[in-house]
Amino acid sequence: MSSDGLLKALNDSQRYLNLAYKKHLDKKEAQWLINNAVSNFNNYYNSGFIEYRKSVAEAGDFAAVEWIGRGATFKDALGREYIDCLGGFGVFNLGWAHPKVVGAVQAQLEKSPLPTQELLDPLRGMLAHLLAEITPGNLQYSFFVSSGTEAVEGAMKLAKLYTRNSGFIAAVRGFHGKTTGSLALTGKATFRRPAQPLYNNVYHVLYGDADAVEQQLRIAREVGNDIAAVIMEPIQGEAGAIVPPEDFWPRLRQICDKYEVLLIADEVQTGMGRTGKLWGVEHWDVVPDIITSAKGLGGGVMPIGAFISTPKIWSVLNSDPFIHTSTTGGNPLACAAAIAAINVTLEDGIVEQAAEKGEYFLRQLKNIAACHSDVYTNITGKGLLIGQHFISDDIGYAVASGLFKRGVLISGTLNNSRVIRVEPPLVISREEIDTILNRLEDTLNELHATVFTPKLTVETFSPPMAVISKTTTNSDVAAV
Repeated sequence: MSSDGLLKALNDSQRYLNLAYKKHLDKKEAQWLINNAVSNFNNYYNSGFIEYRKSVAEAGDFAAVEWIGRGATFKDALGREYIDCLGGFGVFNLGWAHPKVVGAVQAQLEKSPLPTQELLDPLRGMLAHLLAEITPGNLQYSFFVSSGTEAVEGAMKLAKLYTRNSGFIAAVRGFHGKTTGSLALTGKATFRRPAQPLYNNVYHVLYGDADAVEQQLRIAREVGNDIAAVIMEPIQGEAGAIVPPEDFWPRLRQICDKYEVLLIADEVQTGMGRTGKLWGVEHWDVVPDIITSAKGLGGGVMPIGAFISTPKIWSVLNSDPFIHTSTTGGNPLACAAAIAAINVTLEDGIVEQAAEKGEYFLRQLKNIAACHSDVYTNITGKGLLIGQHFISDDIGYAVASGLFKRGVLISGTLNNSRVIRVEPPLVISREEIDTILNRLEDTLNELHATVFTPKLTVETFSPPMAVISKTTTNSDVAAV
């Protein structure tokens, strides 16, 4: 750092602010913005993104740099329009820049953007009250953070404090985040191995196999391993929108009660209506001991996460309220966004929309898959959390890139690269869904005509892993 460097930073920051204040860019400004974004990512953020992102590799002469969006569509800096079939991996449940959510944040911004940390900030209490009203059973108390992985970390800590045990049972191919504790729960070697050794009292079982969960708890009791909780996603998102057997969640509840361990539902992606129920566990009328939430909770406007539990379990935090804190978690802006998001979700029937549109989308995708059975292996999901399963990674990428070139943003899943997720804003219209389906058909027809004839080898994805021992430890899952 030098005086010249500081002067340059001052000038650069002013130029960036001038662009940020602009609603519209002329062609020259847009091209400068695109080149600047590519250069900054390459030199100062992470050059790997430049090679990975379809927005760079498949966008032609100028990379696609997001600029403005409303509802289920957005435009890049050059004005190219896209239908959002990715939804920020579940962030944009209410679409881009929902006016009621934006308005609530703007109103709060004019009063107090951040809390004093000493006085009572009213919106935090209001949001906690609302979550007590909309979560299942007797879940009542909430703690607020800024992301899903923080919510999972908090849920882990709460479970350990309450049970005075330290172990967890999670699922192979489950995804719970990438900070150290949540990463230990995540069931994918690609993410886990570089950060090992991780928290070591974690055991992974096949998702959807309640017998495997009970077997692991039985072994833990026999050998003296202390288990605090079982944590699962109601529907596995990053594994490919994997829906468990109908008896899985009811049996998990019974098994956890039998062995006196807590049941944590990771609803970071499935919550706030994504699967056609307000919370994913409601598909099976199960009340967990702790729920985690994030992504859609902020209404697509502010980052916020939460973990929520019962008065009995929360007593360990009430007795020492400073044992778990966050400087910016649950700030007034984020809470205002979440309050508005809950209001819109209930007032506009967003959950019902997700169920109806998801049923239609699933049915049409299954029809398309049946007509292209040489490239598809399965269509899975509930509501508007859907997975298109292809026979290879190459085909999955070809479909995603083909749709991108046709103005549809869609992407693969983190834990299963040959699955293309369908996770649009829940406010997407039927007409936009039909447009996506038509462009998907065009992409598949082009794939057949110009690329290659697929191999006949087919993997099955139900259950997502076919051959693995029923109970695995951390060292076992590293091989997956």
